[in-house]
Amino acid sequence: MKYSHKLSDGVHILAYVDIYRDGDLSSAAIARSIESNPSLVRRLMSRLVKAGLLKSQPGAVAPVLGRPAAAISLYDVYCAVEDNHNLLHVDEKTNPKCVVGGNIQDTLNGVYAEIQDTAERKMASVSLQQIIDDILQREQRRDRAEAE
Repeated sequence: MKYSHKLSDGVHILAYVDIYRDGDLSSAAIARSIESNPSLVRRLMSRLVKAGLLKSQPGAVAPVLGRPAAAISLYDVYCAVEDNHNLLHVDEKTNPKCVVGGNIQDTLNGVYAEIQDTAERKMASVSLQQIIDDILQREQRRDRAEAE
């Protein structure tokens, strides 16, 4: 199973732009932080711009958040960068003549819809600012631990 990292990379980009607002905000610098390539970063940044979460000007390496970090939710980023908004997927190739195979899709689709709704509500309750604050607090703790 292949996992998508678009959400974490999208959040990474936005947090990086906010935290390093006075530094190197090139796609190459952000890609080094993500340990990815600049073209992937540019594609994700383009999606974030389209969603209004990021602002950039052609020819200038000075992206800024499209709105305050407290007004950007994890769900906003998820909707901006993920192609398929379903977290869970049912195997549609089961044997319809089997009791399990003939009924598993409908059963799981109902359960998965509830899980999807719960996850989306939780993502909507987490702001980019909360994530940025946590990153900075963890860095401060790490700095203190290294100094001891």
